[in-house]
Amino acid sequence: MPTHAGEAKGLGAAAKAVSERVSTIVRLEIQLALAELKEKAAALGVGIGLLVGAAIFALFMLGFALASIAAGFATFLPMWAALLIVAGILLVVVAALGFLGITILKKGTPPVPQQAIEEAKLTTEALKNGR
Repeated sequence: MPTHAGEAKGLGAAAKAVSERVSTIVRLEIQLALAELKEKAAALGVGIGLLVGAAIFALFMLGFALASIAAGFATFLPMWAALLIVAGILLVVVAALGFLGITILKKGTPPVPQQAIEEAKLTTEALKNGR
């Protein structure tokens, strides 16, 4: 039959072993999380790089498409007129996008949650009045 001192020693040793195993598991979980984050960051970096490359080629493609449109107009118009027509079309597109962008930005500014602030004021007022 074990003594109380032997039970306490065995219990202390078991608690220490559990504590060590828990800290080892936590350490391993942290290492796993870091490895996973590194892998995801690398994939994110490659993805962003590919998207930047695609955007650059899309910009070149747009330039060639506009040049092709101007060249098509130049088959029945002088070159200066064809380029002027393409520039005019671009001006209309830029103006429309700019107008829409400014209109949407005005709806979003200032970036303050006005309804939430108003509701908080009403709630505070109701609590002060005891309603």
